[in-house]
Amino acid sequence: MSATSDMVREKFKKGDDIRDAGLMTPPDINRYDDIVYGELPEWQCLDVYRPKSSGQKKLPVIVNVHGGGWVYGDKERYQFYCMNLAQRGFAVVNFTYRLAPEFKFPAPIEDTNSVFAWVLEHAEMYGFDTEHIFAVGDSAGANILALYCAACTNPAYAMEYRFQAPDGFVPKAVALNCGTYRILLQEEDEGSLTRLLLADFLLQKGNNKEMELINVLNHITEKFPPVFCMTAAGDFLKGQAPALAGRLVECNVPFVCRMYGSAEHGPEPGHVFHCDIRSDTAKQCNDDECDFFKRFL
Repeated sequence: MSATSDMVREKFKKGDDIRDAGLMTPPDINRYDDIVYGELPEWQCLDVYRPKSSGQKKLPVIVNVHGGGWVYGDKERYQFYCMNLAQRGFAVVNFTYRLAPEFKFPAPIEDTNSVFAWVLEHAEMYGFDTEHIFAVGDSAGANILALYCAACTNPAYAMEYRFQAPDGFVPKAVALNCGTYRILLQEEDEGSLTRLLLADFLLQKGNNKEMELINVLNHITEKFPPVFCMTAAGDFLKGQAPALAGRLVECNVPFVCRMYGSAEHGPEPGHVFHCDIRSDTAKQCNDDECDFFKRFL
């Protein structure tokens, strides 16, 4: 194991436990839990959530790619957020992927591909509208999701991976939340948390080739799916959003970019605030993102 990953897992878990204390499965949601999508059940498993009122109707799908610095997180940590999205009229797929340091890049991108393939293969069983598959990702999950979208839309970049995306598949639109898209490490960053996490995530601990591969901005083309890009006044990664927006403008990719909160209106929302479903700001953000997806129905 790694002292860095151990520390991050302990710290993040403590915060998530406080955030979600007392939350229960909503009475209006059907859930299908612990479905294995890969060869490692302890890592490669997922849940599906659907509003009970939808009956057998096919629903547009949201796939959630969780965050956690590439070393933390699972579907249990995101279940309440994902069920909250399902209440807005979607089937939501919430999955656990292989984490560093136990598994190295590109394991989570490979698992993301496996989940989208699973969605396409199980559409009839779970009532998925495969013409309208969306995705959300936050923090490191936004990085993973964006890299996957690049692999679906940039043939040269796709050649860097051993997996193949389902033929012709591209998410209809995505929401990238409080993410990291341009990672530039300097000598003075030695010992920083980002560098330590990347040392756990990347096989060569972040050589030039690896850094080029994980920098999203290097791989976006005009074929990239429409994006809802979100950050917050108190998000330590908020400088990443304008960098992403600039690249999307260059490539003529449709997008919306929003920053939530300000010092003038109470405490500033922080990193991945949207997962705190009891927050009014989170409610507004999650409404906005689902409304954005509904534009493409």
